[in-house]
Amino acid sequence: MKNKYLFLLAAFFGLSGLHGMEWPTQEGLMSRNFGWNDHGKPVLGVCFEVEGPIRAADAGEILFYSDPENTASQLPSPLGAWVALDHGDGLVSIYSRFDEKSLPETLSLVEKDTVIASSGKSGWSDDGGFLFSLFDRRERRWVNPSMIITPLPDTKSPNILSVTLSNGNNKGITLSPSPARNTISQGRYTVSVEVSDTREGNGDRQLAPFRIVCSLNGVELSYLNLETFSVRDGIAMAYRNSLAPVQQVYAPYPAFEIGDIAFTRGQVTLEIIALDSVQNPRNEIYRLQVD
Repeated sequence: MKNKYLFLLAAFFGLSGLHGMEWPTQEGLMSRNFGWNDHGKPVLGVCFEVEGPIRAADAGEILFYSDPENTASQLPSPLGAWVALDHGDGLVSIYSRFDEKSLPETLSLVEKDTVIASSGKSGWSDDGGFLFSLFDRRERRWVNPSMIITPLPDTKSPNILSVTLSNGNNKGITLSPSPARNTISQGRYTVSVEVSDTREGNGDRQLAPFRIVCSLNGVELSYLNLETFSVRDGIAMAYRNSLAPVQQVYAPYPAFEIGDIAFTRGQVTLEIIALDSVQNPRNEIYRLQVD
C-alpha cells in the first residue's frame, strides 16, 4: 500500500526527492499522529512533544510565517506560530504551535535539515512541542506524513479496544470477541471500531492506526484508510470505501465509524483488522447469531 502511494505521489508531484524527506525532529515523543480522533475531529498532522530545534523536512521556499500580529483563520484550527514551506509541485509542509519568537526573519530559501524554528507552546497547545503537517495543494488534501517519510521502527501491533454495532432500534451493541457468541436482530448496522496504537520508544502515548478493515464471512465489506483527508467545498473528507465527511467518521469519539453492513439471519463471522503505518496487523474475530 505504501509503495503504491509513493508511486502515485511521484506521478502527482513529479518529485524525485520525496523519498529523501525526513522528520523535522529525531527526538521527543509523538503525542498525536495523523488521523487521531481528537474529540470528534481528525488530527491533520503529527504532534511532537519535544524541546529544541525544528528542522526543514526537505529543501524548499518559505511561503508564509506568522508573527504575533498575524492570524491563520484560513486554516482549519488555531495553529499559533506557524510556517509553510513549499517543496514544489504543490507539496507544502507546515510547522506550527512552536515558539513564536524563534523563527529567523531572514529565512526564504532553505535547505533540508535547516533549523527554521524552536519548539514551544502557542495556539491550541497544552504541551510544549510542535505540529507537523503536509498538504497537497494540487489535489487539495492533507497527507499522512508516514506515506512519504520512512516511519520510525516499530514492532508493536495496534490494539482493537471495542467494536460496536448500532442502528435505529438497537444502539450501542458492544461485541464480545471469540469464543463468545453475540446475538443481534437482522438488519443494517453501523460499525464503529475503537483502535489505538503504541510504538517502541514512545512511552504509553496512544496513536491512531493506519487502516481498519471489516470483513463478514471472509469478504471485505468496509474499510477506513487514514492516508489522506481531501478537502471538498471547505469540508474535510475521509476515505472510507468512498469519500465521507470526517464529522461522520469521527462522530463516535473515541472510535471510528467505518461503514454500514447488512446482517441476515444465521450464524456469521465478523473480523476486524487494524494495521499501523509499518503494516503491523491486529485482528479480532466476532461470532454472531443473527435472528
